[in-house]
Amino acid sequence: MCGISALLLADSSQAAVSELLESMGLLQHRGQDAAGIVTCGHKGRLFQCKGNGMVRDVFTPQRLMALTGNMGVAHVRYPTAGTPADSEAQPFYVNSPYGIVMGHNGNLTNDTELRHFLDYDAHRHINTDSDSELLLNIFANNLQKTGKFRINEQDIFSAIQGLFSECKGAYAATAMLAGFGIIGFRDPHGIRPLVFGRRKSMKGNGYDYMFASESVVLDALDFTDIEDVQPGEVIIVSKYAVTRRRLVVEENIAPCIFEYVYFARPDSTIDGIPVYNARLDMGVKLANKVRQVMGDKMDIDVVIPVPDTSRAAALQLSHELGLPYREGFNKNRYIGRTFIMPGQEMRRKNVRRKLNAMPTEFKDLNVLLVDDSIVRGTTSQEIIQMARDVGAKKVYFASAAPAIRFPNVYGIDMPSMKELVAAGSSDGDVAATIGADYVFFQDLEDLVDSCRKFNPRIKAFDTSVFDGKYVTGDVSKEYLDKLEARRSDNAKQKHVADGEVIGLHNYQ
Repeated sequence: MCGISALLLADSSQAAVSELLESMGLLQHRGQDAAGIVTCGHKGRLFQCKGNGMVRDVFTPQRLMALTGNMGVAHVRYPTAGTPADSEAQPFYVNSPYGIVMGHNGNLTNDTELRHFLDYDAHRHINTDSDSELLLNIFANNLQKTGKFRINEQDIFSAIQGLFSECKGAYAATAMLAGFGIIGFRDPHGIRPLVFGRRKSMKGNGYDYMFASESVVLDALDFTDIEDVQPGEVIIVSKYAVTRRRLVVEENIAPCIFEYVYFARPDSTIDGIPVYNARLDMGVKLANKVRQVMGDKMDIDVVIPVPDTSRAAALQLSHELGLPYREGFNKNRYIGRTFIMPGQEMRRKNVRRKLNAMPTEFKDLNVLLVDDSIVRGTTSQEIIQMARDVGAKKVYFASAAPAIRFPNVYGIDMPSMKELVAAGSSDGDVAATIGADYVFFQDLEDLVDSCRKFNPRIKAFDTSVFDGKYVTGDVSKEYLDKLEARRSDNAKQKHVADGEVIGLHNYQ
């Protein structure tokens, strides 16, 4: 999971960097390992600043001043492919042809084949283990085939048409061609989100245009006419025109349902579905599940959310059950999201640094804790123990999502089945592992309905982490075994120990 944005200002004398920086702050929840901005200034000159860390850590005032130009691409990252090295911070850049910059959110499922093709056939050097660099170089190689001194929109459409047929998996991408403009495109299945909008230029001459992973970015920056980039669609924004074309119309459109469960901000709307409203309805469905299971043995005294993502579901659940809702955990907002932290031990330690239980809300009570999901079980286990430590009599646990039993291959860092607490386990086994008196999991049909009811045109979602059905149709057991070996916590720790790959230098 990553956050991407791209901006082109109508006024060439204005700098895009300040709003690109703001966009990354608004998308910081999507990635906290690395951040980067590349801008394009006079005569197509590119300026870059990127590195590991939070947005506030990577960008100093001096570095920001060096990022001149009225258009640019920005990215926040957490690694699902490759390593945590500085060199894999995005956006990526290739100088040939034409000077191309790209930011990518997602994961390619045929990266081995693409790497072989780029090496043996296209003779393009790949400097990192990141699949995002492969996506960029496939695009660059297709543009190279034109052999032109200057390209036009049709050449770009043709290059991305080829990319759609060559690259499998999930990808929402923003790109910039030096001196030409910005581009946004989304994989044919629409797995990862991307939105597009415009606003009147401050000087009143023309429009500014922006792409972002979530609508909240465009809302905050006063963009209007906000819409989703359609699956298989390409939108090209040059200095002179906006040109768009849907190059692939895929029958199996399946946005990632985990965006609504966990990733996206509640004030975002993705594919016409307001995230907050979807989470409220998840609470309604989850309340029905609790009522159905407990019946007349209901002995819950209070409903407490695990902050922050589960608040909407917990609030609605408490309302439906007629139970008091209380904030039992105080959150330290200066600790990152534990789900996207690398390493099981780091995640475990940071749970208690991040949350503090308030004894008055737990002592001598039977509590129902509500969370968005249970992934590795690390966070849930620590939180349940914290509740017991401050006096809770019974601790029930409700998940707004079904049990996660399968790896994700489309850009979520949960690929190793050995690290999933529910994989190969019953609900009772999960409850015993995390120390709960009982675990309530949302039914998959109810989760899908909570999202689809707000946009009936979406017939299906990517629910592969729950049911093991991969919409792209190219995920084999051999691929999953290879991915598990590459992405386990042990493998990630080895990557850290292996040292840095040389990257392009920042302006100091």
